[in-house]
Amino acid sequence: MHAYDTVELIRLKRDGGRFTADQARWLIAAYTTGEIADEQMSALAMAVFFTGMADEELAAWTQAIIDSGERLDFSRLGRPTADKHSTGGVGDKITLPLAPLVAACGVAVPQLSGRGLGHTGGTLDKLESIPGWRASLTNAEMYAQLESVGAVICAAGSGLAPADKKLYALRDVTGTVESIPLIASSIMGKKIAEGTGALVLDVKTGSGAFMKEEESARRLAETMVRLGTAAGVTTVALLTDMDTPLGRTAGNALEVGEAVEVLAGGGPADVVELTLALAREMVQAAGVDADPADVLASGRAMDAWRRMIAAQGGDPAAPLPVARHQQVLTATSKGTITRIDAWEVGLAAWRLGAGRARKEDPVQAAAGVELHVSVGDTVRAGQPLLTLHTDTPDRMARGEEAARRAITIGGTGTRRPLILDRIS
Repeated sequence: MHAYDTVELIRLKRDGGRFTADQARWLIAAYTTGEIADEQMSALAMAVFFTGMADEELAAWTQAIIDSGERLDFSRLGRPTADKHSTGGVGDKITLPLAPLVAACGVAVPQLSGRGLGHTGGTLDKLESIPGWRASLTNAEMYAQLESVGAVICAAGSGLAPADKKLYALRDVTGTVESIPLIASSIMGKKIAEGTGALVLDVKTGSGAFMKEEESARRLAETMVRLGTAAGVTTVALLTDMDTPLGRTAGNALEVGEAVEVLAGGGPADVVELTLALAREMVQAAGVDADPADVLASGRAMDAWRRMIAAQGGDPAAPLPVARHQQVLTATSKGTITRIDAWEVGLAAWRLGAGRARKEDPVQAAAGVELHVSVGDTVRAGQPLLTLHTDTPDRMARGEEAARRAITIGGTGTRRPLILDRIS
């Protein structure tokens, strides 16, 4: 690979130029090995933020991220593989019922997940509220679990896309997180390196989403679908609503409880709707003929959940942690719930201890928000709207402040459709 002058490449991108495939590969490789300094890559990320990337350039950049580490290979499994990635939101516990449901349909699900930061919860944090469950598996353990159970939800190993880990940490502290090419290459670099045959993306838009504006979310979805398809992975995206939280809970153990309700044949209608929609897409993309609704109703998904949790040391029958302090907020007037703001609910859960401000912060397993109403419900004064959960009572006042702002009572209210579009 040819070596280049880093400052010349920064100027090229700053002035709206395009990297060749060789330049993109060199930049990522040189940054991963430390040849390019953080301050130089910061300048380059800011240049990309302002001038963007063309499709071919972005495809080469993403491939270089994949090539920076190992690539998993599931071809020796006796069934096709499919994975799901969500861009994150409030109350987004969909991975928990989805992975065992799709496994019960006959598709292997290698779901490498992350931890929460800010107002959106991390899948691993949720599962760690189950006594004994562990997130870290070796590749050999992951393969063995996919063969025996069909689904695994675990942390990504350090060997997977190391370039992305460095880039992600840098973007976080340089104001370059919200760049569509950098987001798309980060997500798709990791997901393609995972070695899955099919990928379904849940790209969220609204107040509680990373992408607040629908147009930006759509552009991100289209970019990721193009990258996946170009890399030979069957890729589909659903554009979904995150103006309102998903389900009735935001918080780690609270969301696990709700996911188990879904697997038992109950649970909130929106969580069931999105779980089934994504399951259908994953099963279809993997080329398997199964009806996820029938499989969910049969109880086979619940069986797969229990095996999946037990395989990672967890006790699926153990009671989930309960917060030491709870506070119910009630309606101050009668009327209709016109809005439940996902951002404010997520902020309340975070302030109560369910989330973290820095990667190294601990989270409370039992903290969070439990909603008792939905958009469109009619309420009377004094009726319970939500319950706040925390182990630390001094957090309650600030959690309540955000929770009070979350709910609007007015004349009429209807929630917009949960699934806004499908992009393939």
